Amino acid sequence: MSTLRFKAVEEASKRAPVEVTSPGQLPSEYYGKYVFNRTQMSKYLSKETMKIVLEAIDQGITLHREIADHVAAGMKMWAIEMGATHYTHWFQPLTEGTAEKHDSFIDYINGPDGGIIERFAGKLLAQQEPDASSFPSGGIRNTFEARGYTAWDPSSPAFIIDDTLCIPTVFISYTGEALDYKTPLLKALSAVDKAATA
Repeated sequence: MSTLRFKAVEEASKRAPVEVTSPGQLPSEYYGKYVFNRTQMSKYLSKETMKIVLEAIDQGITLHREIADHVAAGMKMWAIEMGATHYTHWFQPLTEGTAEKHDSFIDYINGPDGGIIERFAGKLLAQQEPDASSFPSGGIRNTFEARGYTAWDPSSPAFIIDDTLCIPTVFISYTGEALDYKTPLLKALSAVDKAATA
């Protein structure tokens, strides 16, 4: 057993340190570069849309589908400029870790010429439908009830990892039950906020 430890230490000491190069001289030059934060929103959204989105973030107001379309267009433009080719609804299911539902910005054009175009509508930003049957209590429901829905959470900024735009979402069941860790936290924050301001 002790020989194994000595070999492990010997192997570890043979490894060379990994060289890390900074993307800029100052951290302020690159900090938050891959986050669709308020600064990025102001560059890609109109003033009216920005005002409504900030109200949704700060006050929990529901966004209408038309506003979601504007946000999706701005978010897509920013993500593509940053090198993203795909997007995902990113959530934390009750099975620990994270889960994602990936899709591509590419959509095929029907017609004689064919071709592709990058599309990302508000309905794709606002909600997706991953299969919830593999998550807690999914196996005891009827097949049509095993659906789960991800819904965009505007209070958490979208971000890019590699070539994927990650959209933070909540994950709920067909019947509206929380299937993730985030939904109960958001409900608790809302309840505490209401109690504190009452």
